Amino acid sequence: MSKPRVFVTRIMPAAGLDRVREACNAEIWSGEMPPPYETLREKVRGVDGLLCMLTDRIDGQLMDAAGPGLKVISQMAVGYDNIDVPAAQVRGIPIGHTPGVLTEATADLAFGLLLAAARRIVEGANYIQDGQWRTWDPNALLGRDLSGATLGIIGLGRIGRAVARRAAGFNMRILAYSPSLTFESAAEVNAVAVDLETLLRESDFVSLHLPLNARTRHLINRVTLSQMKANAILVNTARGGIIDHAALVEALRSGIIGGAALDVTDPEPISPDDPLLSLPNALVVPHIGSASQWTRDQMARMAAENLIAGVTGQPLPNRVPTG
Repeated sequence: MSKPRVFVTRIMPAAGLDRVREACNAEIWSGEMPPPYETLREKVRGVDGLLCMLTDRIDGQLMDAAGPGLKVISQMAVGYDNIDVPAAQVRGIPIGHTPGVLTEATADLAFGLLLAAARRIVEGANYIQDGQWRTWDPNALLGRDLSGATLGIIGLGRIGRAVARRAAGFNMRILAYSPSLTFESAAEVNAVAVDLETLLRESDFVSLHLPLNARTRHLINRVTLSQMKANAILVNTARGGIIDHAALVEALRSGIIGGAALDVTDPEPISPDDPLLSLPNALVVPHIGSASQWTRDQMARMAAENLIAGVTGQPLPNRVPTG
């Protein structure tokens, strides 16, 4: 019996790719950059399954180009805002994703960005490389204390809760906001549930851990930025579109907030000449929240298992919720 035909949009870790090659007749895009949309439409024609990345636009037209034989879309990411989920549901195509395994790695990076911005670590490294370190200076590169500071976590899901656990170790006061958050569930991670305005007004650091959807897009905008402390630091390891990019640049330039540390941007990747990158109070890294070897291996395995289950008519181990 012939193997199911699938298309994989990037070379991913061998922990998953070898499994796909073993179980499927797989074509794998080998380019450094993602396949252009029109190329992707051609590549998916007649496939049984598609394994994609968050850099790929997967809409109804692409699904129709694949044809009625498309049995599954498996994404190597926990988020899926690049996929038209309603279009897939209408066509009866299940979508797989990779929740859970990237929680700790992303929380590590979120807290690393918080520390780096608070203690001006990157500025300090650049200070030496630029030849400015001539003596110990009691007034140079003064940063912010974490112990006793207030951390506001917007989105207390898996990653938000993992960040809260890390913050407790630094003796931080933790406030949390999610639309359906209860006092009881927040208390499980030593957080206090508050409304969004209270969180923004009282937090020294604000960390975002929300999915990107119509409700959360530009949740952080000119109005909400103006509600933050003038020395507050904003951390985002979720999705770039949660922040109004132009409003953030304006807030950082004018001192409305103290700083920002971002793993995600909008657009992504950010242009090298974007004004955000010229600001001394902005730290930007290239979407590396899940970039640990173990985590990416696990994500690749999960994406492979979702793909193989779908093309063989089995329930997906990790399926995007419907409804």
